[in-house]
Amino acid sequence: MNTDIIAGNWKQLKGKVQQQWGKLTDDDFDVIDGKRVELAGRIQERYGITRDEAEKQVRDWEGRL
Repeated sequence: MNTDIIAGNWKQLKGKVQQQWGKLTDDDFDVIDGKRVELAGRIQERYGITRDEAEKQVRDWEGRL
């Protein structure tokens, strides 16, 4: 999925992101604001995983949209 699509549809995608990564907070969503890099970074922080693993999870999630 194109990063512009994530940013453009962020309000609709927030619910799906929250279902996938329930540890993300409302404050996280405010910071992410549709930015893919921020999404991966917050996933990395909240779940204590590597940046590569967070990026892989986001890519996999994008592929299912």
